[in-house]
Amino acid sequence: TTSIILLDSPVGTGFSYARDVEGYHDIGDFSFSMHVLIFLNKWFTDHPHYQSNPFFVGGSSYAGKMSPIIAQHISQEIELGKQPKINLKGYVVGNPVTGSDYDDNFRVPYAHGVGIISDQLYEAAIRNCKGSYIRPTDKMCARVLNTFQNLVSEIDVSQILGVNCIRGMLTHRFLSEEYIQLSDPSPEQPTLDCFSYRYYLCNIWANDDSTREALGVKRVTNHI
Repeated sequence: TTSIILLDSPVGTGFSYARDVEGYHDIGDFSFSMHVLIFLNKWFTDHPHYQSNPFFVGGSSYAGKMSPIIAQHISQEIELGKQPKINLKGYVVGNPVTGSDYDDNFRVPYAHGVGIISDQLYEAAIRNCKGSYIRPTDKMCARVLNTFQNLVSEIDVSQILGVNCIRGMLTHRFLSEEYIQLSDPSPEQPTLDCFSYRYYLCNIWANDDSTREALGVKRVTNHI
């Protein structure tokens, strides 16, 4: 059997929240990884029968950037004899963020690989941009990348097989923020075939009083 610990981190993501607004200020990459390390230390202390199990740090999307950092911290502490409770074997990442330049630069080869752009356009990109698809150094490369951007703008870059819907239509809020009145449907409600429709429903559910009460979140009224 395999056991999985699902952790919403940093604070403010998923179901995690802070009762004090100051808790949302210290969520940088380094502090976030340290918070996870503290959590794991406490969790394995409270559940000692899991300490001998092979342990992997895993994460997707932005957590894919942080998982190697967390694993490195654990490895360093194991080497120093400070983290004997965790039997770290490695880390696993899915659809990970690595770095904006690296990720963005790979969009052209990826678009060609999945058939979004033609062989001719890809060959023109290779010939004129010489592997650098973020900051064009001459007019020909800029023209090729402009054509590429026009083509990519017709699809949903996060869900290339889905409907290209308007993004950013929902305001993301922390669970501790002031309650929103959602009795009237949002004028920017996405259509059912949009991937973002699930976020629309989640936004309503997460801001419902009964949901907040179940999670132990109190109303916070902001005064200006």
